[in-house]
Parts: sequence; structure tokens; C-alpha cells
Amino acid sequence: MHNSENVQVGARVLILEPAYVAGKMGVVFCPEQLSDDKPSDRWLIKVDDENILVSLTCHEFRVID
Repeated sequence: MHNSENVQVGARVLILEPAYVAGKMGVVFCPEQLSDDKPSDRWLIKVDDENILVSLTCHEFRVID
């Protein structure tokens, strides 16, 4: 698959998991930050046509070229 170094803010993605948003498209909003300002291994994804952000690992979405 890919790792977080390949993910960029603004990239279009296909969401693979979790089931309630699987198959939907989205845009990478930003890397998730923990409360102590340390980066996590998760990304915030804005789901197209939904008013939600989801927190996903790189294995839960695929960057669309």
C-alpha cells in the first residue's frame, strides 16, 4: 500500500474502512495531532458530501491520483 510520507494535505482519497464510510471519496484535511502536540500515525479526512471528518490510518484509505 502506501505510507504516511506519501500522503499530502489536499490529496483525494478513496476510503476503505470503516464500514460506515467505506467506498466514499474524501480529501486529506491534515495530519492528526495528539493533545500533547505530538503527531500521530493518523490523518483527518473530510468525507465528500458529508459534514464529517474521520480519523484514519494509512491502511484505511487509498490516495487517488
